[in-house]
Amino acid sequence: MKVALIGASGNVGSRVLAELLSRGHAVTAIARHPEKISARSGVTPKAGDVHDKAALAPLLAGHDAVISAVRFSASDPKLLIAAIKEARVPRYLIVGGAGSLEVAPGKKLIDTPSFPEAYKPEAGAGGAFLELLRGERDLDWTFLSPSALIGAGERTGKFRLSGDQLLTADDGKSSISYEDYAVALVDELEKPAHSRRRFTVGY
Repeated sequence: MKVALIGASGNVGSRVLAELLSRGHAVTAIARHPEKISARSGVTPKAGDVHDKAALAPLLAGHDAVISAVRFSASDPKLLIAAIKEARVPRYLIVGGAGSLEVAPGKKLIDTPSFPEAYKPEAGAGGAFLELLRGERDLDWTFLSPSALIGAGERTGKFRLSGDQLLTADDGKSSISYEDYAVALVDELEKPAHSRRRFTVGY
């Protein structure tokens, strides 16, 4: 597929880029600093600003899907959605957050006592983005939330999927590597199973 990846130089974005390329997809890698994206077969680095819809939409046009891996607190979801609609891209996949996942019926992770205060602005913005998407009728979107802890690790290809509920292992830990998160996201790109839905991935 031809995929536009916004935020391709970040922690998650760079792993998603590597996973897409390993599977033979052609990627337009959009970042504020495209010089940070190493040249390799299958990738076309482009400078892009998530706050400039007029410039962003033409960068997205002609792709089979858009994946955004940008911080929620540093972007405008309404502008991103408008740019994708204007570009007439049929699918939109979002690197989501864990804060809006349920830890019990009606209780979200962000509302638990142990949730770090420093992460609340980003997590809250991610939850607001998800609610905005849930009101969308014209866009085929998918929002993939990681587990509570996400960081550098191995690409094992072995993980579990869930819907709106936080995944935890037998030891109580809720985690996923950037690398396996990327596997789950590109799996969803290739074989859509969560159209207009949020799902989550964890060990």
